[in-house]
Amino acid sequence: MAASAVRVDGNSLLLGGGVRVRFIRTLRLPESGTHQLPPGLGEFPVRRVEDHLGTVPRQMCERGGVMLPVYLREAMWLSFAGSSEPAALQVGVGKVCAVSGKKWRGTLTRKPQNYVVLPRQPWLDGINSGKGTVRQFVAVPLGLGATVEGQVTGEETWGGVQLQAFGLSGAALAAWREEERARAERAARAPAPAQPLAYGAPMPPPAAPAYGAPAAPAAPAAPGGPPRARSAAMGLGVGGSMRQEVYRDDRRLSDWADEPSGRVFVHLVTPPEWRRITGEEPPPSPVDRAAYTRAGLPWYEYYDEGAADLAPADTLSGVQPVGDWLGDDHDPWQPPAPG
Repeated sequence: MAASAVRVDGNSLLLGGGVRVRFIRTLRLPESGTHQLPPGLGEFPVRRVEDHLGTVPRQMCERGGVMLPVYLREAMWLSFAGSSEPAALQVGVGKVCAVSGKKWRGTLTRKPQNYVVLPRQPWLDGINSGKGTVRQFVAVPLGLGATVEGQVTGEETWGGVQLQAFGLSGAALAAWREEERARAERAARAPAPAQPLAYGAPMPPPAAPAYGAPAAPAAPAAPGGPPRARSAAMGLGVGGSMRQEVYRDDRRLSDWADEPSGRVFVHLVTPPEWRRITGEEPPPSPVDRAAYTRAGLPWYEYYDEGAADLAPADTLSGVQPVGDWLGDDHDPWQPPAPG
């Protein structure tokens, strides 16, 4: 992680140029059918690798970046709320582009488009695998072949999530800022509309021990310092399908800067590894769908009639859900109540 370009602000990543990314815990969808957007259940904690060089595995030291704890088969989505200026954000899962299905590359492409456009794209819940739909990001260990990386490339080398942001070029950015200034002046003269409940507003999970507190003391370290256990590396596979567009960029490719404003490798670690590396308690185990539905909490729909959906990526359409690799986990689906 280039310290000059990427910062950690609480549990948010700031990638320069006003780009803010948060990783949101959520409910895992069933792997059959197409569903509404699941709710946000709070942020994953994010920590810098460089703050724990004595305890992280050597491979994490070499790649740098940040880390967050995930449970087996836990689902997540990426929130871009709070991003203040236009940006082209590349999202890789094991160095496979989550938008185009192509291998990761450090430059923007249009055919196929290998990025999402901020702030128009408010979030990304999964890979671009269907027309107007995505398949949910779900955490799985490397080595089983169940990750998107393993299914697309035949190898599981990288794992984790890769992010790289490009801001607008100088002339395009100046034009956008002038448009925003004029829009703000018009908005100041008009009455403010009522705001609906936003998708992704964290919903309170059932009471559980707070995380981030110091963990219980671990067993004594071997002579010579803290243990450097080999990481039980995690990557992202896919779960159920949901209704969500990945928007087509309506700008010229030349409007984007040639150099990224920030890039970062996001490591996914198991809760025991998180506890060993950071000395903190990981988040409580995920809330199941039955408990959420019994509580009468909402599900969401979102549609932007002014944006065009990208065609699904052929390589991502064929990615199989993790249940096909790991089997059933005996977690019955509880449909939300009507309305």
